[in-house]
Amino acid sequence: MKKAAVFFGNTSGNSIDWVYKPEIRNRLDRLAEVYPVIIDRDNIQKNNEALKQAEVAFSTWGMPVFSEEEIESFMPSLKVVFYAAGSVQSFARPFLNKGIKVVSAWAANGVPVAEYTLAQIILANKGFYQSSAMMKGNPQGAKEFFHTLPGNYGVRIGLLGAGLIGTKVIELLKPFDMEILVFDPFLSEERAKELGVKKAELDEIFSTCQTISNHMANLPATVGILNKKHFDLMKENATFINTGRGAQVVENDLAEALKSVPARTAVLDVTVNEPLEPDSPLLTLPNVFLTPHIAGSSGDELARMAEYMLDEFERYEKDEELKYSVTLKMLETMA
Repeated sequence: MKKAAVFFGNTSGNSIDWVYKPEIRNRLDRLAEVYPVIIDRDNIQKNNEALKQAEVAFSTWGMPVFSEEEIESFMPSLKVVFYAAGSVQSFARPFLNKGIKVVSAWAANGVPVAEYTLAQIILANKGFYQSSAMMKGNPQGAKEFFHTLPGNYGVRIGLLGAGLIGTKVIELLKPFDMEILVFDPFLSEERAKELGVKKAELDEIFSTCQTISNHMANLPATVGILNKKHFDLMKENATFINTGRGAQVVENDLAEALKSVPARTAVLDVTVNEPLEPDSPLLTLPNVFLTPHIAGSSGDELARMAEYMLDEFERYEKDEELKYSVTLKMLETMA
């Protein structure tokens, strides 16, 4: 007998349709008895009877936040939430506290971020960003700037965070002859040796690495952790890449360091406010390159997250161990 399933989401958006594409929905319909209405906070009362029968729930970005009392009252049969996106920090704890499993597609969402980061590191070490921008008005300056860059042979790279994405970046960098320094308080010396990297503090990374890429978890302890002390240490033609979280960067300090040494470069896919405030100095500096949070899953990549969750659902059906369950302990350190 098929298990009863519901979708949690935001009925004012279409993130469910973006992620659970028709071929995914067809596969899910073959596996479970899926209630046709997306349930959010506004219609939970109206769909209460169906929700009470549901054993599993599927969701993605736009997942509503429920209290433990609401979970106990409205979802007495629920056993697992399959979340086809990355971070579950905003909603997972009440479910976990009630003994309901939460499964995340963080591994799937990390793949395009790591791929994007690899591309940015390779380009940064060749001076792509500033030389490309200069070519239209100052081709000689672009050529001179390019010749100050070390390229990708034997270059030292700094990674901040060795969680899922940081580890994937390390894996993708293996074919290249680079020295990788990693800042991560949770990374053991043994694990660093397995990964083929060197543990280092922030000061060493910012003062000696050609390109520095941020992948730290978004936790209270990391808010504002990257500040004037670190950015002032950057080499004169170094690049800082951020695909982690904007809140980890004191943006005015970064802007001052870039203004004082124009050969430095920042490639920012995330900022504290998205989009930036109109008066942000990052908007006017020519050595800052902004993208609208494009590193994560997009387009056809979204389907990978849903596929991971359907694979997990099949394991659940067979009473097999789930690969991507999240625990309360994991929430202390994961993004």
